Amino acid sequence: MRARPDGIARFTALFGRAPEVAASAPGRVNLIGEHTDYNDGFVLPFAIAQRTAVLLAARTDDTVRLATTRRRSGGPRRPAELSLAGLEPGVPDGWAGYPAGVLWALARAGQRVGGMDLLVAGGVPVGAGLSSSAALETATALAVAARWDLPLTRPALAAVARSAEADYVGVPCGIMDQMAALCCTEGHALLLDTRTLETRSLPLQPAGAGLTLLVIDTAVRHTLGDTAYSQRRATCQAAAAELGVPALRDIDPAELPGALRRLADPVARRRVRHVVSENARVLTAAGLLDSGRLAAIGPELTDSHASLRDDYEVSCAELDTAVDAALAAGALGARMTGGGFGGCAIALVHEQAAAEVAGAVTAAFAAARFAPPRVFRTVPSAGAAAAKL
Repeated sequence: MRARPDGIARFTALFGRAPEVAASAPGRVNLIGEHTDYNDGFVLPFAIAQRTAVLLAARTDDTVRLATTRRRSGGPRRPAELSLAGLEPGVPDGWAGYPAGVLWALARAGQRVGGMDLLVAGGVPVGAGLSSSAALETATALAVAARWDLPLTRPALAAVARSAEADYVGVPCGIMDQMAALCCTEGHALLLDTRTLETRSLPLQPAGAGLTLLVIDTAVRHTLGDTAYSQRRATCQAAAAELGVPALRDIDPAELPGALRRLADPVARRRVRHVVSENARVLTAAGLLDSGRLAAIGPELTDSHASLRDDYEVSCAELDTAVDAALAAGALGARMTGGGFGGCAIALVHEQAAAEVAGAVTAAFAAARFAPPRVFRTVPSAGAAAAKL
């Protein structure tokens, strides 16, 4: 990859020397497979064009200086200064906790690195459900691995990045986002088995089918570390234990009615029904992509949204409005994407109907007196990359 000249100039102005390594990682859209990753299930994400870049240079001591170009990141104007030996979960808070967490997780994995100066140039929208945190973590992990020639595979780097978020920052998450950032390829979706980390790239080229994928950013921002996410994860784990399976992934869809009858809690029944049916939808969608039938996944997307709205209860008025308006305007399928409670929806539409669908969504938001959404086209893009400068 080629570092942007403005990024190199900013790094040099801030730290008084040129960077040695540049890395970048994309955000992701999850085509289908929501809240299945922490249930050992299947997901089908793809990388988007928006990327977060990291530039770094090694130091001769164990000091770590972290800076960002984001003005609204909440980070300090001057670099945050830490020491490798003093890294501990929760410190610092805010954006700097993510790259600090990567260094901490690398140490826990037995990988030795030195001090560094590091600059983050953000490009993935924060809080939109496009996984800006995983982009930051994986770009950092890949840059550090390139500088110190760490013998880690991409799945191993994904595990490090996930640990940074879950164990250091304290945000409960699965490994989908990190694997997507590191392992997706241009023009493809990534079928990921989150239990085994086995992956398969499936063709996803909407333009060739006369289609396009629209992302609808509702402008409603969420925090995945809130209690609602944790409650759902805990409910799923408790239900799996009650049903005597390692994870909800192990329930065959044909056995779902019987499994639901064994659960006394109606909330648990709804959560289980979503996870089991969503896993089945992912595998159905994967089969359709494999056979070149992209348009046929539309009903799977729409059914996924209904399940997330009604059974998993993670949608919101803005997401429902986006999906309903897109479908009414002719979208082949639409659903919320990401953890929920805000963020983005996606819609699969005929190319010639894209402007009409976007206009209908914007009009529906105005009628509901919501803040205007941002609607943009996206294409499956390349995964993370790093290079020594």
